[in-house]
Amino acid sequence: MTADPEIKTLESGTSVARFTLAVDRPFTNAQGERQPDFIPVAAWGKLGELVGQYLAKGRQVAVAGRLQIRSYTTDDNERRTFAEVVADEVKFLDRPHKNEIPADEDDEEDVPF
Repeated sequence: MTADPEIKTLESGTSVARFTLAVDRPFTNAQGERQPDFIPVAAWGKLGELVGQYLAKGRQVAVAGRLQIRSYTTDDNERRTFAEVVADEVKFLDRPHKNEIPADEDDEEDVPF
């Protein structure tokens, strides 16, 4: 994760967590370096709440979901297109550092991953 997730609660009470994943390409460029793709992700409802509660910048996750492409018009009347993954599943691939676990969940058995 490139940054802490941004959590919003809509007027309906539904939560959404938005975050960006950096994913290295499986090949190198002319300089022999791997370049990342930055993939925006949205997790809705209970999944979004869990993402907001337990994930932070630098954590490793796997996301399964669908690609959603949206279009909108800017204030300058320009048409823009935006793609994001709408997560159906987020798997935590690493364990949080000790200082990332909330104090009331310090016992590893209580952490849900």
